[in-house]
Order: sequence, then C-alpha cells, then structure tokens
Amino acid sequence: MGNIVSRKEVAELSGVSEATVSRVLNAVGPIKEDTRRRVLDAANQLGYVPSALARNFARSKSGHLGVVMPYVPKAHLFSAYFFSEMLSGIGNKARDSGLDLLLLFRKPGERIDYSSLFRQQRIDTCIILGARDDHDEVEALKRLQEEGRPFCVMNHHFEGQSFCEVDADHVEGSRAAVSHLIEQGYKRIAFLNGPDIYSNSTERMKGYRTALQEAGIEYDHDLLLEGNYSRRSGLEASATIADKLNDIDAVFAANDRMALGVMQGLREHGLPVERFPAFVGYDDSDAAEMAVPPLSSVRVPFYEMGELAASKLIPDSLDLIPALELTGSDSIRELLSTELIIRASSIRP
Repeated sequence: MGNIVSRKEVAELSGVSEATVSRVLNAVGPIKEDTRRRVLDAANQLGYVPSALARNFARSKSGHLGVVMPYVPKAHLFSAYFFSEMLSGIGNKARDSGLDLLLLFRKPGERIDYSSLFRQQRIDTCIILGARDDHDEVEALKRLQEEGRPFCVMNHHFEGQSFCEVDADHVEGSRAAVSHLIEQGYKRIAFLNGPDIYSNSTERMKGYRTALQEAGIEYDHDLLLEGNYSRRSGLEASATIADKLNDIDAVFAANDRMALGVMQGLREHGLPVERFPAFVGYDDSDAAEMAVPPLSSVRVPFYEMGELAASKLIPDSLDLIPALELTGSDSIRELLSTELIIRASSIRP
C-alpha cells in the first residue's frame, strides 16, 4: 500500500492554498474553472482520496457542536467551576467557527446512544464531559469510532482504548499537592477522593500514593475518605475528620468544593480555624482564594482544555475540513500541565 497523500501535497502541486483545495473537493463556494481543473488534475495525479468524514462535515446542515454533560444528582452543574470553565473554552472556539453549542444532559440510568445524535443530524461533532469507566460507555464510544464520527473525551482517560482525549496531568498535580504538605512537615495526610468510576479519581490516588512513597511514608487506608465531588460530601466527611483530629494533621481533597465542605463542617463542629488541619484542594476555583483561611489548590487549565478539545473537532477559519480528520483509528491524548497555588491553608504557622 502506498503512502497516504495529504491535501498539502495537492495544494503544492496545483499551486493553491489548502483551503482552496478543500473548497474544490467539497464543491463549496465560487471557484474559477481553471483553478478547479488544476486542483482536480493534481488530486488525480497524486491519487488523493479525501476523507469521507471531512466531506460530510463540510456539507453538514446541523451547525451544532454537541456537549454531553454528566448526570450528577442534586448538583448545580453550571455553578461547578470546572464545568463552567470548560464550557466557556468550548463555546469560545465554537463561536469563532460559526457553530452553536447543543448541550445534551444524561438521565439517571440512561444508556446514551451517541451515534443516534449524529444520524438524526442533531450534531456534527461531539465533546463528552463527565465520562465514566463503564462498559456501555466504552461500547458507545467504540461505535462512534467505527462510524468515523468526530468526538473528543474531556477530563477522562479510558485505559487501553484509543480515543481522542484532552485531559490534565492529575497524577502530577496530586503528587505536587501532597509533596508540598509533606515538605511543610505534615505526615498524617487524609485524602478525600471522588468515586473511582472517574479516571481523575484513580489518577489523584496514584499521585497521592506516589508522594507518600517518595517521602518514605507508609500508605494508611484509614486516612482515605470518599466523597462525590460535591460540597455536601465534604460536609459529611468533616464528621469523620473531626473525630480523628489527633491522628490527622493535613487534608488533601480531590476538589475545592469538598475541601470547602470539610472546612465548613469543622466550623459547625465548633472547631476554631487555629485548630484546623492543613488543607490543599484541587481545581483552584474562584472560591479557593476567598476561603478562610485562603485555600491552597491545584490549578487546572479547564478553559484551555475546552478550547483545545473544540479545536480538534471543528473547522478552523481558513479551511472547511476539520482540523483533526478522525477516521476511527486515530488516537490522540493530550495532557495539559497543572500548577500548585500555595495559600495560607497549607503553610505551617
């Protein structure tokens, strides 16, 4: 089998831009006859076969970029910092490309059929937020891949699969957070994590354990608590932490909402701020800086993640063919860096 010919090669041989090649091959917009003929001759000469997906996308009629939102019981998704930031990044890129966002909300227990959204021409491309390690989810995404549908999974990693993914380095973010607490002299570090159906939770656990191992501190399962990323679950965990204050000198929470819930709960238990354990949260939400004491947190570039995910799937301003021509066999995983922001909550007085 010969090498795959690119649009760039067709453009170079015909002496026109790649954007012009796209317009000719997709029969879109006014094109001079001699230009059209040069491009077609070059394409035939090189044996160029345009992506069927790209042609379908260029001729799409829906104009919608679908964003699948997770089902989170009793949670106000749009008040969650990371969802609002990711949607802002996606929306900014979509607006620049003339696409509208279509938000699709999961229902409890629903087996979502992503393929039907494309077949019904409701969406042209899809970004999936809040994915979970679930057999039905994986099978639905594999079906999209087999059909050559353009999609990207955000803030989740499917081990052993070859999906387009945009995520942050949560292993390193968590390792940095716990290492900072250890450097401050804290050794009994409780970890309030989210459910392990989310890859972010398992990655944060890996970072937590790595930091302990690097410092020669033995992992203690009794210091592990599980919430569901809501403030209320942090509030509930505060009762356990209040009872174990003699055995806990620091708390690492897998997001700021849970950390703030624990802090609120400790206050309600009558504990003065001076007796709080050290705290580090995760996400660096707007509320972290306003907490009392101000909350150290791991900053995650959610807005940039949204922009990056969208840029992989939607046409840019110069070309009618998507920036990433997914064919079902492409596998691209991009990890963005996190940054530990140190504030008063984690500094030993």
